[in-house]
Amino acid sequence: MDIDKMFQDIMEFVEGDRQSNYKLMVGTDSQPGKSVCFVTAVIIYREGKGARYYYRKFCNKKVLSLKQRIFMEATYSIEIANQLFEKINQTDKKDINIQIHLDVGENGKTRDIIKEVVNMVLGCGFEAQVKPASYGASKVADKHTKSMANIG
Repeated sequence: MDIDKMFQDIMEFVEGDRQSNYKLMVGTDSQPGKSVCFVTAVIIYREGKGARYYYRKFCNKKVLSLKQRIFMEATYSIEIANQLFEKINQTDKKDINIQIHLDVGENGKTRDIIKEVVNMVLGCGFEAQVKPASYGASKVADKHTKSMANIG
């Protein structure tokens, strides 16, 4: 499904219950293996009433450091979020908040780069979520990276 069809499906989901509040979350996770596989997930959450998600998978032959991978994950999420933001602004649903879910947290190897990557997202005009609140990256996208790690 391309981004236009995905956006149309998201808007149909939102139109299905106009009284509810919605959050649009974008998160990317990666898994090193023979190549580095990335999965970007887009989740539309109808608060208290469920969600729908979409994802894209792609691999990079180049093996990257953890820091490079985290910044690439954030960049891929921001790229999709920007495209969705432009499309939302062409509708009457401008109140849909877009969050970027980052696969970084206070515990673990990524704690040293949290401030940098969060500031990158904030500088692009989006709200940033980190673990444990960043389930778009750490749960949804992560679910689809595991099976791809040894592909390629």
